[in-house]
This record gives sequence, structure tokens and C-alpha cells, in this order.
Amino acid sequence: MDSIVTILARELGQSAAYVENVIRLLDEGNTVPFIARYRKELHGSMDDTTLRTLEQRLAYLRSLQERRETVKNTIAEQGKLTDALAAAIDGAQTLSEVEDLYRPYKPKRRTRATIAKEKGLDPLAQALFAQSPSLGDIRALAAQYIDADKGVADAEEALAGASDVIAEQISDDAALRKALRALLERRGTLRSVAAGDADSVYRLYYDFTQPVARLAGYQILAINRGEKEGFLKVSVTLEREWGLGLVWNAAVKPGSSASGFVRAAAEDAYDRLLFPSMEREIRSSLTEIAAEGAIRTFALNLKPLLMQPPVKGHVTMGLDPGYSHGCKVAVVDPTGKVLDTAVVYPTFGARQKREAIDRLAALVRRHGVTHLAIGNGTASRETEQMAVELIREVGGGLSYMIVSESGASVYSASKLAAEEFPDYDVNLRSAVSIARRLQDPLAELVKIDPKAIGVGQYQHDMPQKRLDESLGAVVDDCVNAVGVDLNTASAPLLSHVAGLNATIAKNIVVYREENGAFTARRELRRVSKLGPKAFEQCAGFLRVRESENVLDNTGVHPESYAAAERLLVLLGYDKAALRRGAPGDLSKRLDNYGAARAAEACGVGVPTLRDIARELAKPGRDVRDDLPAPILRTDVLEIGDLKPGMVLTGTVRNVIDFGVFVDIGVHQDGLVHISQVCDRYIKHPSEVVAVGDVVKVAVLSVDEKKQRISLSMKQAPKA
Repeated sequence: MDSIVTILARELGQSAAYVENVIRLLDEGNTVPFIARYRKELHGSMDDTTLRTLEQRLAYLRSLQERRETVKNTIAEQGKLTDALAAAIDGAQTLSEVEDLYRPYKPKRRTRATIAKEKGLDPLAQALFAQSPSLGDIRALAAQYIDADKGVADAEEALAGASDVIAEQISDDAALRKALRALLERRGTLRSVAAGDADSVYRLYYDFTQPVARLAGYQILAINRGEKEGFLKVSVTLEREWGLGLVWNAAVKPGSSASGFVRAAAEDAYDRLLFPSMEREIRSSLTEIAAEGAIRTFALNLKPLLMQPPVKGHVTMGLDPGYSHGCKVAVVDPTGKVLDTAVVYPTFGARQKREAIDRLAALVRRHGVTHLAIGNGTASRETEQMAVELIREVGGGLSYMIVSESGASVYSASKLAAEEFPDYDVNLRSAVSIARRLQDPLAELVKIDPKAIGVGQYQHDMPQKRLDESLGAVVDDCVNAVGVDLNTASAPLLSHVAGLNATIAKNIVVYREENGAFTARRELRRVSKLGPKAFEQCAGFLRVRESENVLDNTGVHPESYAAAERLLVLLGYDKAALRRGAPGDLSKRLDNYGAARAAEACGVGVPTLRDIARELAKPGRDVRDDLPAPILRTDVLEIGDLKPGMVLTGTVRNVIDFGVFVDIGVHQDGLVHISQVCDRYIKHPSEVVAVGDVVKVAVLSVDEKKQRISLSMKQAPKA
């Protein structure tokens, strides 16, 4: 049996030594972001995604090993563990294989087979199942087991009981179950039909048939939900002859008087026990695979959404559109501090719209607003039209962007929002959140449950613990990749920094409020409950812009400060070099000196040295600044303005199994079907695009009545 290290190394394509180092680091309590960033020499510079996969697979393999031992001990207590069985359990590669091997020894509820065994018919069943050529008349043999006291009145009842025992024994055969499972996966078909006459969103699946091997994840999840809501009836089918042939081949031995009897028992096993069990198992497996795919897609979409470039340094007005309660307005300064709020009613009539524009124009001029962030919910279109008139009114210098308000209402009604804005009502909090989403998407979106952000499919049908773990890991990785300003970050943002939890994050904020701004990273050691291990994990991801030591405003870990200072000296800089400005020729000097030579002189590995050099070249840099800037607009486009053949620039809003939704500035996102994403075959659109990407699209068709826009990326002119 391969060791866990060997299995992980093979699966991940990494050296066993690196895998072993990562396992040790994880067991020592180190976080994935810390390992990924500051222990590269120990793992060969694996990225955080690979490390997360390793961590998850490690947990599964350890669980598998623990289950193997539990099963072996349980069977041994029954006195039935043989060397061959123990070897088979040790060699099982999945939990389902272990459970198949354990099945014959697992305590069962009272079945027809257990009742037959209680009647003393197990010896008869074993004699018949052995199918000896010299067995003789099976009825005569069965007659020997007639026992009125045990409820066996005649030979027919004895044979019926023996058949039940044999059927269950066949059903419990691990090798047969494995073979039948593989056959179903390869040759099985899933079928769904309407459960009634009512129309529904599941009409596509009212007469649907698809080979199991070709089912898409979104089809599985949609069918499951349709069945749960009572609109669909679902079954898995397999040509009966194929399944029966497999069972007969495994159970029937020709040339015995019992062969026909065993053949009939095997048929009963297949129809009554095996196939129903396999059908449940295959559907469960399909659901699990589909859920994992959906969770993976959710995570893929969430990461670029969180990593959208911030629109920094601008006074921003957030507009939360609405009809009956008006449009809520919040003006925030470049740091997100609320400067002013208002409520206007542009949808109430021409006079009220004019009043709204006048009032907003006054706010724009008073506070120097340069950007408008408009929520994409109810009345968004009318608010966008008002915004365009407002831009014309103030004479330019103002632009707008439609911002997804998914989760804004969840946040605004939360305890966190109440603590942050105790003097504002729920609606105004939402406007503040919308404005801040434009200024710094990551800092604002971390306050919201990732499931409420709106970039996944069927999230409520997912295993919630697994979904939370996956999305939480994405948020953590994004926060740590960007880094966090120690003196401005909220407690929710700080809680995602490696090594910190909600309690320590709140303690940091309390310390800041009581003692003023942090002036150095080392001050973190004074925060309550932030011990040496937490400091080691978090320090490199926290930035202190106010520090006298410029290294405190970089991704250089405090453990490497001495190495960073030695590097500057080696390359001919004085200690004040960074204070005068980033040494732009640092990389060139390092290449001339030799990275390996410099790393040895500085006492660090080459990967760490290159990271230090990158940070020294651009202290305080934001990795998001290298991404395409969001599209800010000054005019509005209506769906009625669209014509087939038009080429537009848009922003990818969601990536799902069958296509990509793109915001082209008409309020209604257009769909690029997977077949229109690119010229080559792809399994998933995420191979080509991600949420937040700016893309060119050609309009294929427009259905104003159904508000559907069909787009193509592959037919748009290439830049």
C-alpha cells in the first residue's frame, strides 16, 4: 500500500520531499497563505490552489486510513478478519470500496436473509451456493431443514429462505458491486419525466434522457431540484441483460443441480437489492460530483470578483435604486468614510426627477464627487438614466458604473452593519456598501457571506459545510494576496488574515481605538491574545503605512528584514534608498549580481530573495493594480438600441457551466453560450474567461420581450 505522501506526490506531480514538508508545516499549525508565501523553499513554490488541494486530499486520505483501521478492528472483533481481507481493505482506494468490503460484516437491520438465518437456513444456503457437482437433489437437501418450531414448514420454505440468504450474499459481494458500479457509470442512462401537468422552469427535463457518462453538472443539479420540488420523476436505467449477465457470471457455476436455483436467487438479488442500491449510489455519486463542480465554479468566479481592481482616491456616490422608498444616496470620501446621505424620488414623476437631479448635483459639487456607483436591483434602469442626465447637468468630470448589489441587503440588515453605522437606517447602509464596492470590492465584500454575492449556481443545494470551507478559503487567499492596512481595516477584513480569527481581529480594532494608529508591525505583539504563532502567521500580510520602517509597508516578513537590509547593501544602496523612492533598477542590479549568490549571502532561499526584491522595488504595491480597470460609463444604452452585429465592450459578471454572462451596459446581462466563447473546444468557459474580465462581444440576437441578449466572443473582432 502506497503511503499518503507517495499518493499525494503522484496526484499533484510534486516531489515526495516537498509534500512531506507541507504536511509537516500544516501539522505544526501553519496556514496555507503563510506556507504559500513564506515557505517556498520547503515546497518548491507551490501556489495556494495546489496547497489547498493537498490539504483537502490529505484530510480525505487520513480519514480513509482511519476508516480502514476501524473496519479491520470491527471485523477482527467478530473473529472474521483474514489476511486476504485485511490486505483488500488496506488496498481500497476510496471510502466506498472500504464500505463495500465491510458490507457483509456490518450489523444489519432485520432483513429477509437475517430472518432465514434465524431459522437455521444459512448452512443450506451455503451448500446450495457452493454448487457442488455432487450435490444431488436440492429439495431432498432442503427437506432436512424442515423445523416447525423455527417456522420452516416444508422444503419450499427452506429453499425460499436459502434463496434470500444467497441473494443478500451476492448483493454484498464487494467485487461485484464495484464491477456493476463501473458498468452503470459507463453504460447507464438517467431519465426524467414530468410528475404532473403543471408548467415550470424544469420543462426542459419533462422528457429528458442522457447517458450517465455525459451528464453535465448543471443538468444533474437542476433535475435534483425539480424532483425535490415535485415537478420531475427521475430514474437511472441499465439494459437488464447487461446487469444480470454480470451478476450471473459472478455467482453461477454450471454443472450443478443447484445452478438454476442460484441463477434465480442471483436474479432476485439484482432486481430487489443490487440494482436499487446501485441506482441510489450512482445518483448520490452524480450529485456529489456535480456539487463539487459547482463549488469549484463558485470559487473560480468568487476569486476574480474579490480581486477586481479598486477605484482608489475618489469621492464616490453610492445609489441604491428603488421605487416606493425612493433612491437611497450615500457620499463617501476616498477612504470610505460617509460624508453625506440623502433620499431622492426620481421615479415619482417629472418634477420629482428634476428635484432629484438638482439635489444630487449639489452633493456632487459640494463634495467633489467623481464617480457614481449604481446598484443593479429594482429601478436600476431609471436610476441609470437619471445619472446620465446628472452627468450632463454638472458638465462632465463624472462617470458611473453599475455595481452588483447582491448581498447588500443582507449586509445592511446585519449586526455588523448596525455596529458600523448605528445612526443610519438599513436602506442608507446599503447605499454606503454600494459606493464602497466600487472603491474597494475586496474590503467591502468580505463583510458578506460569499454565498450571497451571486456568482454561483444552486448554492443552496450544495453541502453547506464544504461550500463554506471552499469559499472561505478563496476569501482568505484573496485577502492575504492583497495585504491589509493595519490602521484602516475593519474587523471582518482582519479576520481573514492568516493566523487571525474574529476575536483577535476585534482586539486589534479595540487596541487601535484605545492607543491610536499602529506605528510598526512589532506593536501587534501587544494586542490581547495575539501570541507568537499568530504573529508569525499574520505579520507579513499586514501593512503599516505610517511606520518609519518602509519594510512594514511591504510583503516582506519581519523574519526577513535583516535579509532585505543585507540585500540593499549588497546591491549598493544606502539605508535611505527606499525613503527617497523605490529603487527602480533593483531587479537589474540583482540579475547582474546573481540571485543565487545574493541569496546565499543574505541567508535565504532564491524564491524568498526574489520576493523580497519584488517588494523592495515597489513598496506598498497592490497586486490588483496590474489588472484591467473597471469600465466607467458616461452614457446609457437601452436593450432596444442593440442590433445583431453590433460590437460592444463588456465586463464578465458570471461564469457557469454552459456559458458566460456579460454586462454590456444595458441593465440586462447578455449570455455568451459556451459554443460562442472561443474558436477551440473547451470543457468549461473558465478555461478562457473569469469574472471581472473586460471582453469584446458581438450581438447575435435580442429578444426584448423576454429580456434575452445572445452574444458571441468568438465572432467579435480580435483586438
